[in-house]
Amino acid sequence: MRRFALAIVAAVLLIGLAGGVARAAASASPSPGAEKKVLRIGITQDVDSLNPFVGYSVPAYEVYHLNYDMLVGYAPNGDVRPEVADSWSTSPDGLVWTFKIHPGMKWQDGQPVTANDVAFTYNYIIDNDLSAFSTYTVNMKKAVAVDDSTVKFYLSKPKSNMLRLWIPIVPEHVWSNISGKSAGNDFQNKPPVIGSGPFQVVDIKKGEYVRMVANKDYWKGAPKIDEIIFEVYTNQDTMTMDLKSGNIDVAFGVPVAQFNALKSEPGITATAAQQKYLVELAMNTYASPNSLANPVLQDMKFRQAISWAVDKQKIVATCMGGYADVGESILVPSTDDAWTPTDAEKFGYDLEKAKQLLDAAGYKDSNGDGVREDKKGKPIELRLWTRSESPEQQRAGKLLAGSFKSIGIDIVLTVSNDGSISDGIWNYKGSTYAPDFDMFVWGWSGNIDPDYMLADFITSQIEMWNDCCWSSAEYDKLYQDQASATDPAVRKGQVTRMQQLFYEEAPYAVLYYPRALIAYNTGKWEGWVPYPSANGLVVLSGDNIDSYVQVRPKAATTQTSQSSSTAPIVIAVVVALVVIVIVLLLVRPFRGRAVEE
Repeated sequence: MRRFALAIVAAVLLIGLAGGVARAAASASPSPGAEKKVLRIGITQDVDSLNPFVGYSVPAYEVYHLNYDMLVGYAPNGDVRPEVADSWSTSPDGLVWTFKIHPGMKWQDGQPVTANDVAFTYNYIIDNDLSAFSTYTVNMKKAVAVDDSTVKFYLSKPKSNMLRLWIPIVPEHVWSNISGKSAGNDFQNKPPVIGSGPFQVVDIKKGEYVRMVANKDYWKGAPKIDEIIFEVYTNQDTMTMDLKSGNIDVAFGVPVAQFNALKSEPGITATAAQQKYLVELAMNTYASPNSLANPVLQDMKFRQAISWAVDKQKIVATCMGGYADVGESILVPSTDDAWTPTDAEKFGYDLEKAKQLLDAAGYKDSNGDGVREDKKGKPIELRLWTRSESPEQQRAGKLLAGSFKSIGIDIVLTVSNDGSISDGIWNYKGSTYAPDFDMFVWGWSGNIDPDYMLADFITSQIEMWNDCCWSSAEYDKLYQDQASATDPAVRKGQVTRMQQLFYEEAPYAVLYYPRALIAYNTGKWEGWVPYPSANGLVVLSGDNIDSYVQVRPKAATTQTSQSSSTAPIVIAVVVALVVIVIVLLLVRPFRGRAVEE
């Protein structure tokens, strides 16, 4: 009886202890309604800079649009819609545009957003020739704030893309203190970043994360979540595992090998999303003594010849698992103005033809050692770089290296990160531009309007967006013509010729147009907004940011988490009862054993 009484006392104490632990656990975590609603997004490319005048990565542009508003934005279907500007009109000759600013907007530090900020932003770019956005200000003389709610743009010629200017509006009271030279070079724009958008960057750690908090005073209405954290991964498989385990809510850039398996994962939606993106083999064509590239790449006939050694079909099948289309033009097929070469114009895959063209251009293997020589008799060796951030592009690089070696071009294949490749593209000797690369595999995110991609390859963009350093007087003139074309049919013809010219001279071999392999949690979150179609991106599109504003935890998720708070108490009671049973069982054998003895 004494043992039984002790068992009861022990059980009661255990129940009390367990109940206390359960209560302590419950009190340690605030109720779900009080918890921060944090959306975690896995990315494999870092935000290279918080300064919108120098950044280039896809995640960086996403952060810019979340932190800053643009004059005119993008609806989920891709149409233009009001952002900073509520409305706009143009003069009959197309040389004056008037925009009315949305009333009552505020910067994230509380100061009002006015037409002066809009005028300042555009004049800042024009006056300082800030290359990141200078192609958008072509034909633009100046912007003038008529009053706090009205801004006028004065043009030298009509502007065909006036409503498609991807330019973040920055606060004059912040950026007027920063010289244009610094803004275009070394200004860091450290957090907290002052903008007018739905979120604000408050913390960043290079190579690890960017943290943004919701702007509760956002003029379109407060986001339904409290924070966004972009988490940078160096391994796609680890990112995918973290999505499955619930450590992140979105994985952007899922490995092809794991993508199909994710389709059957409960609570996860895996989509091969439509995107405006291309992956290319870029060649350094810089015609300057300062170039550190192999001079053979300046020869259009050499570039055309090796373009015949690019097996695009195989790259799509083996590197992308079929989740891509074969590449041709620098405008993606989903763009209305995209051009497709005819069979007579197209660079197919034909190794024998590639060899014949190299022979005809004077690049022969005179020694019979399997390596061709340049016109000075030096064996041709080219550096080919692929990105550590993309296993798919690394595999494409291996296929390219194999094909090029089979036609007599010696290849040194290297896997480098984005920063190292960028250092080679934008290398300087003192103050003199000296691009130090031969070829690399990388990609471009495009835009609805063709001007965005076409502008990147005009001569004046060498040292900025023109990463292949290609120059063509005909192309430059066509760009100026299409920028001011008011007749859509005339402009389409000019845009088509620009694509043809770029393709013919082959500074790029466009490899493929990939689908964005993205997976996101639809068991926990709702309110996702795909862009620019039902099969589009819910995040990382750069243009549309509606998902971030609309996404929210599912109500069922909250109810589940509330009911789960009783679980520790239930477990504690069950454990206590088990202990009672065990003690009683121990008491009975002792008593029986005494009888036997």
